[in-house]
Amino acid sequence: MKFETRKEEIIKVAATLFKEKGYSAVTMRDIAAEMGMKAASLYNHISSKQHILKDIIIKLAEEFTTGLTQIKNSKATSLEKMQAIVALHIKITSSNTDGMASLNNDWMHLEEKLEYYLKLRSDYEDDIRVIIKDGILKKEIADVSVDVILFSMLSTLRSLYLWIPKKDDLHPEKLTKDLSKVLISGVNK
Repeated sequence: MKFETRKEEIIKVAATLFKEKGYSAVTMRDIAAEMGMKAASLYNHISSKQHILKDIIIKLAEEFTTGLTQIKNSKATSLEKMQAIVALHIKITSSNTDGMASLNNDWMHLEEKLEYYLKLRSDYEDDIRVIIKDGILKKEIADVSVDVILFSMLSTLRSLYLWIPKKDDLHPEKLTKDLSKVLISGVNK
């Protein structure tokens, strides 16, 4: 059983506050109060609110990048890779909905790591485009706009953090199957 360090606990609490109030509205005092400690004590574990945001967003972005690299380099078909991307988003999002809120809503507040994050995000989207284009060439995916397919998938997957917490009976495998069917195959019978 893995126990959280105090720093990990602070980051987790901060992510929840960022989701509830928005990054800009949360202060280090708010985080400290939620932790039941004085703000000065908080600085023994975390140097700044910016540091917390960076930890949340960069960790998640790198997790997505690592997962997609494995998917992209696999021997799976393009459709299987697309389904694996859906599964990746469900897995990461369902284990950290609060952090995903920061990834989606607060990334623009990153300071020194903003360019790095934007590069990760751009490369991630480009890698999915490559999978889609390959699927179109191999006639596994319908020959429609790559950007429309990408936008349709990612707009749904990026908003899962809003939907998943409302589902008490979430079964990741079933959600992956159902969401893959809708996003990849459509709703035609």
